[in-house]
Parts: sequence; structure tokens; C-alpha cells
Amino acid sequence: MSSIFTKIVKGEIPCYKIAEDENYLAFLDVNPNAKGHTLCIPKFEIDKIFEMDEAHYLGLMHFSRKIAIALEKAVPCKRVGMAVVGLEVPHAHVHLIPLNEMDEMRFHNKVSLTEQEFKDLAQSIQANL
Repeated sequence: MSSIFTKIVKGEIPCYKIAEDENYLAFLDVNPNAKGHTLCIPKFEIDKIFEMDEAHYLGLMHFSRKIAIALEKAVPCKRVGMAVVGLEVPHAHVHLIPLNEMDEMRFHNKVSLTEQEFKDLAQSIQANL
């Protein structure tokens, strides 16, 4: 069940990487709901988050929490929202979205960033890990 995320993990498609360990990867969403919208994924292919074994599920949540804390320090916001939808890419993933208003959780609202803004943002979040 190879997806665009598998290609990102393998380095076949570039990403604005925030962090990674042996099991998980965090990177900026290139079609973000809000500045700083980050995706956390398992590096192994699995379609649905609740199909993950408990250890990997909890590992992804722990990894996502670490990223969310750094994200909130790097991007001014009231809080970081979390969503697991999984319909757009058949690979389990967690959306972390800096929120100042509820509309930023709606997936029809998007913001645009330049390549340099993406790079600067990724570096800023990394500096807070």
C-alpha cells in the first residue's frame, strides 16, 4: 500500500522535515490549514491508525506530543489542535494544527507559504525540540 508518505520516508519526495526517529517522521504539510500545520506519520506502511498495534500507536502519540509542544513554542497560537482523518492519503497520520480560531481545523481553509517560509518554519520548530 505504497503512498506519497512512503515516498517521503524513502527520500524519493522531499519534505520540510521537523523531526524523525527510527519509527516516526514529522514534516510540514505543504497544503496547510494554518501556518505550522505538521504531519506525524509512522515510517512503516499502515493505512488506518487504529490498525496499528498498541505500542506503535502509543509511540506515534508520544512522538506527536513532542512535536506539538515544539510547534506551539515556534508558532504563536492559542493551542495546537490534533486530527486524525486519513481519507486523503492511505497511510496513518496525525495532523497537528496551530489554532487561533475553529476555522483553522476545517480542511477546506488553506494558507499559502513560500519555500523560504516553509524552510524557516521547519527550522524554528526544530529549534524548540
